[in-house]
Amino acid sequence: MFGLRKHFIFLLTVLTASIFLAGCGVLQGKSGTEQVLTYNLAVDPETLDPALSTGVIEQTVENALFEGLVRLDAKGQPAPGMAERWEVSADGLKYTFYLREGRWSNGDPVTAEDFVYAWRRVLAPETGSSYSYQLYCLKNARQFNEGKIKNPGLVGVKALSGKVLAVELEQPTPYFLSLTGFPTLFPVHRETVEKNKAAWASLPDTLVGNGPFKLAAWEHNSKITLVKNPDYWDHGAVKLDRIVMTMVDNPNTGLTMFENGQIDMGDNLPAGELERLVQEGKAKIGPDLSVDYFMFNLKRKPFADQKVRKALALAIDRSVIAGEIKQGAAVPALAFVPPGVADAGGEADFRKTGGDYFKDNDVESARLLLAGAGYPGGKGFPRIELLTTSNQSVKMVTQAVAEMWRKNLGVNVVIREQEWKAYLDSLDRGDFQVAWVGWNGDYNDPMTFLDLWLSNSPYNQGKWVNQKYDELINNARNTGDNQRRMADMHLAEQILLEEMPVAPLFFPMRPYLEKSYVKNAIHPNFAFDVEFKWAYIAK
Repeated sequence: MFGLRKHFIFLLTVLTASIFLAGCGVLQGKSGTEQVLTYNLAVDPETLDPALSTGVIEQTVENALFEGLVRLDAKGQPAPGMAERWEVSADGLKYTFYLREGRWSNGDPVTAEDFVYAWRRVLAPETGSSYSYQLYCLKNARQFNEGKIKNPGLVGVKALSGKVLAVELEQPTPYFLSLTGFPTLFPVHRETVEKNKAAWASLPDTLVGNGPFKLAAWEHNSKITLVKNPDYWDHGAVKLDRIVMTMVDNPNTGLTMFENGQIDMGDNLPAGELERLVQEGKAKIGPDLSVDYFMFNLKRKPFADQKVRKALALAIDRSVIAGEIKQGAAVPALAFVPPGVADAGGEADFRKTGGDYFKDNDVESARLLLAGAGYPGGKGFPRIELLTTSNQSVKMVTQAVAEMWRKNLGVNVVIREQEWKAYLDSLDRGDFQVAWVGWNGDYNDPMTFLDLWLSNSPYNQGKWVNQKYDELINNARNTGDNQRRMADMHLAEQILLEEMPVAPLFFPMRPYLEKSYVKNAIHPNFAFDVEFKWAYIAK
């Protein structure tokens, strides 16, 4: 997910640093009258419509407002959510989910038809969901999304009754259960959506959810306030009365507010402060299934030339970035799929099996490649424009790489910094030469990283096309043999790193600020930043 998504995980910054939180004051402990947690979201979400969101920021909020068939537990494994149980056919193609007695935040019952409506809405071409491909594992889903069939009733999801949902897949999908806990597959309240159209997910009066919290206020570029949802089926397990999600874009301001007790949690740390904050017990570092990388736009010269892309990728000293800039909270990326992603059998690690695909800081090879492309010593090479966000840590990385390219290859770089929403727009319009990107996995499988580079992927904004790569990834999608699908994905990753439409930088770990009195807040290593359902304050 950018962080964008996705994905993407972006360590973000946005518009102006606002000082707010009036009325928040000192938080009450478990024995007090209120349980209030203040979390620095850093940026204003683009949307809270599960069908349209693409970023980890949005999906962190949505996970508090909605609940899918499953909810991921503390270990990232699917546990019963709106479905209290399920059955899977022997061939892995048919799932039957039995829904519990649950209610929407307006009191209406949650039904199997709500899931049918939500999933069909994601797939409907007119919705324009960037994440519609996540449902392609359903029978006929892709054909419907691409307009090749018009009848939504042919898609493999049906309500057998008010509380029984039947799902039929095109092929066995090992990660399907986990996927049902991802925001794209959350149910939505049909009457509310159709009555309020595009505005339904933007106002407290119209955002009807079925999760542990509900939307109380949304002050754009300032804060979001969530309150406990009394209609949630498991409301007794929810300890927090209120969550205040601030939007402090400046990491130094955010740290000051954290140290002054105005913020309890946050992910936007000042660059250069991590080591001190960890030593003082104010910050923690958790695992993360994500990768930061540069994406080349193959529609812009000279990046259609593989030699140019590889030269730039090899001339980066990732150990310096991981050790000095990220202060040890990252591992140099010499492949694309991060460590911790399951391989065949579920026990092996995909990264350990695949190993590294290139040498770090291989300046000699980089110079030979650039000369082979017709630019010896960088002579005649056009100035590169590198698109990035205004996040402090990201800026430090891009500035360091720009200097490496100048020093090692004689290539000059100008950094084009944009505010978050403008940056996303530039990516989607293909308005870049080279762009920094961060991607956070949506589920624990290599596919969440490798299907990004299919020729028809909405996240392949660099427009790389490789027929063999497409064939391998589609084969991996369509086989029920997990050994074979993993083998195909290893071969696909090898092609990706040989062609280098992207230059992997590092595999981040997840540093975050958290007060010692915050208990049971879960920090998943994929999908979203924080699970708030079981969190509480204990002062």
